[in-house]
Amino acid sequence: MAITRVVMPKLSEQMETGKVIKWLKQEGDRIQGGDILAEIETDKADVEMEAFGAGVLRKILVPNGETAPVGSLIAVIAEPGEDIGALVAEPGGGAAAPAREAPPAGPAADVSRRPAAVPPQPRREDHAERQPAPEAGPTAPARPVAPAPAEPTAPAPAAEPGRVKASPLARKIAAQAGVDLRLIHGSGPAGRVVRRDVEAAAAAPTTAPVPAAAVAAGPEYEDRPLSQMRATIARRMPLSKGPVPHFYVSSEVDMDPAWALREQLNALEGQPKVSVNDLVVRACALALLEHPGVNASFQGESLRVWRRVHVGIAVALEDGLITPVLRDAHAKSLGQIAVESRDLAERARARKLRTQELSGATFSISNLGMYDVTEFSAIINPPEGAILAVGAVRQVPVVRDGGVGAGRRMMLTLSCDHRVMDGAMGARFLQDVRRLLEEPLRLLV
Repeated sequence: MAITRVVMPKLSEQMETGKVIKWLKQEGDRIQGGDILAEIETDKADVEMEAFGAGVLRKILVPNGETAPVGSLIAVIAEPGEDIGALVAEPGGGAAAPAREAPPAGPAADVSRRPAAVPPQPRREDHAERQPAPEAGPTAPARPVAPAPAEPTAPAPAAEPGRVKASPLARKIAAQAGVDLRLIHGSGPAGRVVRRDVEAAAAAPTTAPVPAAAVAAGPEYEDRPLSQMRATIARRMPLSKGPVPHFYVSSEVDMDPAWALREQLNALEGQPKVSVNDLVVRACALALLEHPGVNASFQGESLRVWRRVHVGIAVALEDGLITPVLRDAHAKSLGQIAVESRDLAERARARKLRTQELSGATFSISNLGMYDVTEFSAIINPPEGAILAVGAVRQVPVVRDGGVGAGRRMMLTLSCDHRVMDGAMGARFLQDVRRLLEEPLRLLV
C-alpha cells in the first residue's frame, strides 16, 4: 500500500498556520479512510480533519497544542512493514516543512497534489458527540509572572483519579472560564463532561467570600498566548490599514419607516424575524448592483469589478472577529437574507462554518449597534474595496415641518479604498443605501 502523508490543510484564503487541538487517533491505531484524525484550530473555526488514506497511524509529528504551517507534514499513515524513515527525517521534522514539497522517493503517495484530508465537517453539538476517544490532559493555564505566595486555603474536594472525560468544546470553555473539569459531574455519554455542564458550573454562585488578602496575594498580571484567530488579526490588520489608503463618508438615516416596516413583518406568524442588519444587507446588495465600482477590488495593475454581490457580515467572537460570507445577496429576498444571516452568525459563534463560507466576500458590513455604539469607522478587509460601519438606531430630537419631535436615526460610515473609488462614488452609493432604508418598501421588491 502507498504511504499517506497527512499535512496541515488550508481551510481559508488567509490561513497560513493551523494548530492541532487534539489528536483523536494515537500512534499504532488502525485508520480507515474517513476516520476523524484530529481537531484543528484555524484562524476562523475549529474543524475535524478526516483521514484520506488507510493504514496504521505510524507517526505523529506535530503533538497536541502545537502549530504547523499550511501544507507541512504533521503525521504519516502506512502499513507496519513500510519504511517511513526517509519521510520522517525530511528537513524540519514535518512541522517546519515548506507548504509545497517535492514528492519523496519510493512508493509514498504525495497527497499535497490533492486534499490531504476529506473536507472537514462541522463540529457536532455536545449532545450528539461521538463516544469518547483517547483524551489529552486538560489545557494548562497561562503561566503568571512572578506569583506571590498565597494564603493557605481549604483543600478542594477530591477528584476522581485519572483523566477527565470531556468534549473538546467543554475543555475550551472550561479553560477560558477557569473551571476545574475534575470537579464537574458529566451529563454526557458515559459521564462525559459536555458544554452545558461547564456553563452551569461557571454560572453557579460562589458561596464562600474571597478574603481580601487572597486578592492582594495573587499575580499582578498574566500573559495569555494568542489564539489562531487573534494572531491572524494581528498579522493582517497592519497589512490593511497601512498600505490601503482609507477615506470615509458618513450619512445619517431616518429609520422611522424601516423600523415600522420591520415591526409589521415581525408581527406576521410563520415569517422569519427581520433584524435591522438584515435591512442594511438588503439595501447594500441592491445599491451595489447600481454602483459596481464599489463592489470592486484593487488588483495592482487593474480593478476587478464583481458582477455578483457576496456580503461579508462581521460577527464578534470572544477572541476576535469573523466575517462569514452571505453569497449572492443581491439575488435573495429580505426573508432569505434574514434566515441565512442568522444561521451564519450562530454557526460562526459556535465555530462551525464551512470552508466556503469563510472567504470570497466582495463587500462587508460591520454592525456595532447592538452595543449602543453611535458611530465608528471600520477597517477594510483586503482585497475588498469598501466596508460599511453601522451604528445603533437611537431615538433623538428631530426637526419636522418647523417643529421638534422624537425620531429614530442611524449613522452609516463607509470606509473606501481610494485606489478603487473616489469620494463622489462612495457618497453616491451611500446616498442610495440611505434612500432604500428610508423607502423600505423597495427592499421587498
